[in-house]
Amino acid sequence: MRTLVINLTRFGDLLQTQPVVSGLKARGHEVGLVCLENFASAVGLMRDVDAVFSLPGSELLAGIDRDWRQGLGLLWNWADAELRNFLPDTVLNLTATLPGRLLTCLANGTQQAGFGLDSFGFGRNTTSWAAFLLASTRNRGCSPFNLVDQFCEVAGLGSDERRYELARPSADAGAEIGRILATAAPQGCQGFVGFQLGASAEFRRWPVRRFARLGAMLWERHRLCPVLLGTHDEEVLGERFAALKACPAVSLIGQTGLPALAAALTQVRLLVTNDTGTMHLAAGLGTPLCAVFLATAQPWDTGPYAENCLCVEPDMPCHPCGFRHKCTIDYACRSSVRAESLYHYICSFLNTGAWCAAPSLEQAGLRAWLTRRDAFGDMDLASLTGHEAEDRTAWIRMQRHHYRQFLDKLHPEPMPQPPALSSDYASVVLPVFTQAGQLLFLLGQQAKAVAAAPIPALKSKFLSNFERLTALLSDSPQFSVLGDMWREQAQETGDDLIQLSHLIEHYGGMVEAWKESLGQVAR
Repeated sequence: MRTLVINLTRFGDLLQTQPVVSGLKARGHEVGLVCLENFASAVGLMRDVDAVFSLPGSELLAGIDRDWRQGLGLLWNWADAELRNFLPDTVLNLTATLPGRLLTCLANGTQQAGFGLDSFGFGRNTTSWAAFLLASTRNRGCSPFNLVDQFCEVAGLGSDERRYELARPSADAGAEIGRILATAAPQGCQGFVGFQLGASAEFRRWPVRRFARLGAMLWERHRLCPVLLGTHDEEVLGERFAALKACPAVSLIGQTGLPALAAALTQVRLLVTNDTGTMHLAAGLGTPLCAVFLATAQPWDTGPYAENCLCVEPDMPCHPCGFRHKCTIDYACRSSVRAESLYHYICSFLNTGAWCAAPSLEQAGLRAWLTRRDAFGDMDLASLTGHEAEDRTAWIRMQRHHYRQFLDKLHPEPMPQPPALSSDYASVVLPVFTQAGQLLFLLGQQAKAVAAAPIPALKSKFLSNFERLTALLSDSPQFSVLGDMWREQAQETGDDLIQLSHLIEHYGGMVEAWKESLGQVAR
């Protein structure tokens, strides 16, 4: 059995494909991996990949910019030249872009999984989990599952054991980094702590001065020397850190390829990081993590896929913000997380191996979470700062329960012991469920009527209610992912009214079960 996995994303997301690759390998598959050429070196950090195919992404994009036909021709020729000898039984595409979908077809697999195209060239999501993955990545705050768990579900691995274990760096790489650190270590140094100063955008970066303050405390009280990590583009951040003269540091920014970066991560006591590819690399190597999530970043979906990691985010009602959101408060979230707060948790971990809850003074301004597994084996979070009882957390818990049943096509059941919601929050979400249930009932009846007598007036009423339901869900911050998923799945049924009726019934069952859960806890 041969499976070709397509992941045309960046460094971090590519590494997070590891549990899928290992899961397929455990089932006896030969696994090929298609990735972008500029991230192909990351595959050297992965296990269980039998063949690597590097797509020249920049050349492809340039061709598309000149003429879409030129881009398509390049993609066609590349697939014919590179993939002709692999001959996959299944093509698993985890990238919902048009090039990824086209490659799914051009790879000539007998089966498609994930994101593909139908016979007319329209986007096709092969499972409900794929539709959910696409919808949840567009909607911040409505993505309650870790990305790795979603990848595994799209791959059809279900309840299989999910191992996120990257390849260890070579002995030579480890020895070289060890030599560099030993030579550069300041007098009295008793170990190292990694600092990843950069992130994909300025507004997602914890301020350098906060890193410096934390570094000063770790040096003064534990004699731990910060090791600054990052790419050439982030050298200016290292210069800002040095200019503050808060503590000694060893800068490896711009000086390490991926093997050396992996080696460096095995030499530090822990890594303090923004939401970055370096974070995911550290998680796969077993390096202890303290990760800060700002602006659009949140730990529920893009957090480290490893247990006993600390994830911190600002305790602000606007967090996480949407990808298209224009901040009107100058990204105040960046200054919400204090260095003293992180130091408390790190000190606890250094002394006991556990991220203990902080005193109330140190909890101010942040939500701290501990990564753990839930009863299904999915990555979960436990609050260390008393945020478990908040509406936001309760809503995430409800989403995890009801979406899992819906996506696994299980009989919908209310939660046995649903978390409590405030009366204000319940008053916002209950009317949406009531209206959604009514519209789904009408759509179910109208679908049957149109099937029996497809006259224009009935079709018009059906389409009107379809749009009303889509708008109702999409316009609600709590249900936007459900609105996107409903639109995607309903449109994929085309003119098949029988299939659409089954889909309407499936949505209706979830809405009623969820509404019953809400009825138990609204106060």
